[in-house]
Amino acid sequence: MSAPAPSPESPPLPPLPPARLVQVQGQRPSPVVGWLANRLMDGVCALPASWRDGLARFVGRLAFTLGIRLRVALENLTHAYPDMSDAERRKIALGAYITMARVVLESIDTKEHVETWWEAEDIKGEAWEALKANIAKGQGALLVTAHFGNWERAGKMLLRRGIPLNALVRPLKGALNMRIVDNRIAAGAGLIYPRGAIAEANEAVRLGETVLMLLDQSLPAKAAAFVPFFGRPASTTPAMAVVAKRTGAPVFVVMGIRDESGQKLRLEVEGPILPPEDLGKQDALTAHTAAVTAVLEKYVRRYPDQWLWLHRRWKVQPPSEGQAALKS
Repeated sequence: MSAPAPSPESPPLPPLPPARLVQVQGQRPSPVVGWLANRLMDGVCALPASWRDGLARFVGRLAFTLGIRLRVALENLTHAYPDMSDAERRKIALGAYITMARVVLESIDTKEHVETWWEAEDIKGEAWEALKANIAKGQGALLVTAHFGNWERAGKMLLRRGIPLNALVRPLKGALNMRIVDNRIAAGAGLIYPRGAIAEANEAVRLGETVLMLLDQSLPAKAAAFVPFFGRPASTTPAMAVVAKRTGAPVFVVMGIRDESGQKLRLEVEGPILPPEDLGKQDALTAHTAAVTAVLEKYVRRYPDQWLWLHRRWKVQPPSEGQAALKS
């Protein structure tokens, strides 16, 4: 459901203040390993754009050929597209490998000219204007995305357009991952970690900021809401719905979508996606999570090779009725 569009002449958002939540959690490599790894990554980033993309396609095809997590990807695709031929599913899987390789190479780059080269067009639409208007009034919002297109660049596109953004993330380790974390902070993003995440998200919304969450990873059953995703129950965090209920903040889906060449990105925004009415608390949280997940599924169906099929999205299933009765 989209809100009415504000006036197209709405003024630009003011410059962003420095991010508040810049504490880094994770494990960095030793100084020597970190220095060597970063010099290697600097060398890759210095390559011409067409060479970098060629390298990403090579790495993606190599991982696909070697069969790294290929069984997982094909099993997921078989469940999602049972009527599709094996050749068609393998083509989508190959695209997903190339997408992942592109995300990694693009996310370690620190050069601003690469980021502007990436943007296919400006962001348009009623939902985008509604989000900007919400921020301009000093009211926070919740943003939802998936491991799709390039979620790292999508966040940076929002930041460059004046949207104060805090990303819900996990502690990482290793030189490559920590470089991506440092790039997030350099772009102006705040970082919210799992411990105390709900309280931090509530505070960010209260201060008129946004919180960006990825809603396409499975959780242990006891912490999850089970909602349909490609016709199967998918274990999903209810954190977005919980914060939305507590704060009244609107929820928008933001997706960074590659063009046909795979080398440019555009951002699409949908929302606000409102919580259902006249339901009990737990049912309302699950229904709101399901409504947002349905929008994510729409984009994955539209661009299936841009989603991370390598992840075991359905590995956690709801307990059977018999198991639930024994626990109660």
